[in-house]
Amino acid sequence: MPTKLFLLFLILCFQTNLKAQQVANIKLQSATDDRQFNLAKEKGKFVVLHFLLKTECPYCIRHTQDYFKKAGTLKNVLQVFIKPDTELEIRSWSGKLNTDDLKKFPIYRDPDAKLAKQLNIPDGYKFHNQIVHYPATIVINPKGKEVYRYIGKNNADRLSFEQLSAKIDEFSK
Repeated sequence: MPTKLFLLFLILCFQTNLKAQQVANIKLQSATDDRQFNLAKEKGKFVVLHFLLKTECPYCIRHTQDYFKKAGTLKNVLQVFIKPDTELEIRSWSGKLNTDDLKKFPIYRDPDAKLAKQLNIPDGYKFHNQIVHYPATIVINPKGKEVYRYIGKNNADRLSFEQLSAKIDEFSK
């Protein structure tokens, strides 16, 4: 058991630049409108996957609102916000977000956190009497390869927009 805990500690404490690995095609349905996200159609730009926590989380709202405000400053970057909740739960949660922002940035649904599991985002975080996946941000480069991931240690530990911007600058050189 100590070995598993140590490995989880390493995963959570070290956000890393990865050796670029091709990401399988990702398809997600929006819960806030009728759009679909299809990674295969987004070649040629950076794609940033934001894995938000299940259930009600004020940090997710603040994180999302901050990114909504600043996203236009990053050229050639698509921000994708993902929650594992039901469509009704996401619609209720997204009611706290600006309607105009949601038109630009729909909230996509990851039923049963299948994508989070597929991308090896650790779960086991106790939040609102549930066990959920940790918050995470994954950067996929214009060739469709994962080049960076940030796994938060708790609901307040998120990759700031400024940190993401610096990573995009680094990967664009």
